[in-house]
Amino acid sequence: MCGINGIVSKKELSNLYDIASIRKMNSKIIHRGPDSEGLYEDAVHDYKLFMGMRRLSIIDLNTGDQPIFNTDKSIVLIFNGEVYNFLELKRKYFKDNTIFYTKTDTEVVLKLYEKFGENSFSLLDGAFAFSIYDKSKQKIFIVRDFFGEKPLYYTSSSGSFIWASELKSIISILPQMPVISIEGLNLFFQLTYIPPPFTIYKNIYKLENNCFIEFNCVKNSYLIQTIAHKFEEIDKDITFNEAKQKTFYMVQKSVENRSISDVPIGTFLSGGVDSSIVSWSLANQSKTKIDTFSIGFEKKIFDESHKAKLVAKIINSNHHEFIISELDLSNKITEILLNFDEPFADSSALPTYLVASHSKEHVTVALTGDGGDEVFGGYNKYYVAKLNRNYQRIIPEHIHKKVMNFYSHLLNVKNDDRGIRFKLKKLLRSIDYTNDFYSNIVSLGFQKNELLALFKKEYLIHNDLLEYFKFKIEFNKSNLNNFREFDKLVSLDGDMLVKVDRTSMLVSLECRAPFLNKELWNFTKHLPENYLIKRWDKKYLLRETFKEYFPKKFLSKPKQGFGVPVGDWLSKGLKHELLSYIDMDFIKKQNIFDFQTVSKLVNDHVEHKVDNSFKVWTYYCFQKWYTHLYAIQ
Repeated sequence: MCGINGIVSKKELSNLYDIASIRKMNSKIIHRGPDSEGLYEDAVHDYKLFMGMRRLSIIDLNTGDQPIFNTDKSIVLIFNGEVYNFLELKRKYFKDNTIFYTKTDTEVVLKLYEKFGENSFSLLDGAFAFSIYDKSKQKIFIVRDFFGEKPLYYTSSSGSFIWASELKSIISILPQMPVISIEGLNLFFQLTYIPPPFTIYKNIYKLENNCFIEFNCVKNSYLIQTIAHKFEEIDKDITFNEAKQKTFYMVQKSVENRSISDVPIGTFLSGGVDSSIVSWSLANQSKTKIDTFSIGFEKKIFDESHKAKLVAKIINSNHHEFIISELDLSNKITEILLNFDEPFADSSALPTYLVASHSKEHVTVALTGDGGDEVFGGYNKYYVAKLNRNYQRIIPEHIHKKVMNFYSHLLNVKNDDRGIRFKLKKLLRSIDYTNDFYSNIVSLGFQKNELLALFKKEYLIHNDLLEYFKFKIEFNKSNLNNFREFDKLVSLDGDMLVKVDRTSMLVSLECRAPFLNKELWNFTKHLPENYLIKRWDKKYLLRETFKEYFPKKFLSKPKQGFGVPVGDWLSKGLKHELLSYIDMDFIKKQNIFDFQTVSKLVNDHVEHKVDNSFKVWTYYCFQKWYTHLYAIQ
């Protein structure tokens, strides 16, 4: 994996941006590519172009440096990521005497573009973000993968267009700090992250997954287009047993493609269904013992390391386990959070960083179980639709309001234990008689109505920003595929993949997710819903496909997730810093939040009156980012 940067601007702005600007952008992302640097510049007509990249060598270690050019150097490519089907594409489309100067997937991407133009983008299965400069067309194509595994940011203003793998590169060369985006702010406090195309900054955007930018250098304008795919037709009458056979084949094939590497490879093994299946599959295909890595927690309610040990024993892996405490993170928490470049409050980023950091000591590539829940229907929220309908059928709205008023106090918890009362309260809060329950269930921070008391009025947005994403997929409030499509656009692209990419690349470790295979996604999308969720059995097809390879009922154990006790940390080791963020003078100078609301929220938590772990952690992460950039304390 690597990192890419680019600038195209009118020649009269040459005093603003030059090759030194690209060098500076590259310097900000050395962690993404510590092995080498690539630079390119060109001046044609009335514009100047600069492109740069940092390389982490994974395939073709000796001859894979970038940029890569076609024969007459009229096309130039800088690439971040991996194309997992590049060998198949090379065999299929280049049976003639086409000369390849490297063994890289990057050169295959270049040759495919040369042969098929923009239509080549749909052929690729992988995790990538790349930019192609086509001199003959005087256009730049900036492309992002199907799921959005690799990041891409861009901004356009005053005759310049800038793009980068990370926000920090763009920020480093702007003439002045950009202002906060009100949309990004509201989305963050509602979701605990900011999904594409939004960022925390006004006029800086994320390119959405499965899209490409077509930038016209002459006109200094761009279009964003969706990549159109032609998928294999799925038999609508496929039996469950046939679906199991196809699932097994597709998962094995995806693991095989994602294990191509010229450097050591292992797996993240949490002991959950997805990582266990990926680890079993890699071990089954490997001629030697594989390395597996897991994290355990001192607080046992968050610890699943015993399940990881069991799987490691089954597959006979070289297993590496690391038990962590608050102390392990105390020296790294600032570095981890600030590396996201914008507020990000998924607390599982902390252990993900630690497992990546320890894994890097042994391997350069790690397979993960990411995407299994989205592809195979594994989240509790996917059957909340049924619960919501049944609940409303039995309980009238006026009774529900009384129930909530009466039980809300009884369901309050004082510590971050996430037990039955926590889960029951979360479920009851998701009930919505306008059938907008899905917005409620994905709002991991503050509910939409709670933002009214949190922000000063000039930072409030009264319309529902989540409608942007629902409109894109013609959201149906009772359709499982719509829930999965929503998650692909919002939580997968905005949270899960961001977490893994930033934490792993911070230590120069490449992560690959076999379940995030576009053919596999399309396959499960066309299956009957009861193949994925049968009654209350989530991920039914995946579990049934692989259950014979694990102990009885092992894959049926409830999902625990990769949580960490941040609520405890906020009332202990992080307490002093947290309290500084509710100082009256600080809040007044910042002029974003209502003082009474945030001070009560924080004090109730640190005094153990009410467990506000998720909300306070969201607030803490925002202030951590804000005070670092704007230095008002």
